Amino acid sequence: METIAPLWLWLVFVGFVLAALFVDFVVLKKQGAHAVGIQEAVNWSLIWVGLSFLFNGLLWWAVKDGTGSTALANEKSLEFLTGYLIEKSLAVDNIFVFLLIFSYFAVPAAYQKRVLMIGIVGAIVLRTVMILVGGWLLAQFHWLLYLFGAFLVLTGVKMWLAAGQEPDLGDNPALKLLRRVLPVSQRYDGEKFWTLENGRRIATPLLMVIALVGLTDVIFAVDSIPAIFAITKDPFIVLTSNVFAILGLRAMFFLLQAAASRFHLLNYGLAVILVFIGSKMLLIDVFKIPVAVSLGVVLGILAITMVWSHKTAPNT
Repeated sequence: METIAPLWLWLVFVGFVLAALFVDFVVLKKQGAHAVGIQEAVNWSLIWVGLSFLFNGLLWWAVKDGTGSTALANEKSLEFLTGYLIEKSLAVDNIFVFLLIFSYFAVPAAYQKRVLMIGIVGAIVLRTVMILVGGWLLAQFHWLLYLFGAFLVLTGVKMWLAAGQEPDLGDNPALKLLRRVLPVSQRYDGEKFWTLENGRRIATPLLMVIALVGLTDVIFAVDSIPAIFAITKDPFIVLTSNVFAILGLRAMFFLLQAAASRFHLLNYGLAVILVFIGSKMLLIDVFKIPVAVSLGVVLGILAITMVWSHKTAPNT
């Protein structure tokens, strides 16, 4: 797996992720369990987006300094930005499922932050493995690009057909399996995953929520990772754009939680994006769509869908 990134930039990225997780699990943990307000979510969203753009600038400088080519630096920077935007867009659909899970289990607002923090760590580990393995497979077996492309097109069509339908979590096979395997309490015990009832140690609903959030991310990773590989085959850019989008997932969740009804048509836009990216992969050996064009298409689809959602929002 070839990458344009020098070793020092890999180390900077790893250091940044570790620092971000330290802030989440150590510094912010001192705040205790509390409901995240809109202003806090906005502030953290701006911070994560700003840091992502800062890292993209560092990537541009590293490529320019290492190769002496401004054109190549611009191309790699655009690849990062496009991958980041695609992952952010697909994360919206992920978040809507999280909202459904939290609503189904009536997760107290004060405990939701802890669930998302643990989910983010799991997502980073899982996607790192999937991206590195996927990058190696694509390097060895070029035909997998066609398989990924066809999968994304079919997923996009399925998402379009299912858009507007309320998923029924009660019929979720993963949830049914978990309930058969684990005895679950009917009440929460703070932020604990296990509690004692009648002298027996059993799971709390919070553990079920964590498990379902993890399974949900596995499903969405199968969609989003091939989509970014359609933009670039550089594992560093695929990984960093993915992880930076994930690090801002918690703040974006609380923002969308307050405005979910205003994005009720966004799934249609995400479906079109998946079909576009899948088609790009299927046609990669016929003609290559420039990264700047891909970025423009994704931005255009998102803008149209958001305006459409706003104009037809139920509360307008």
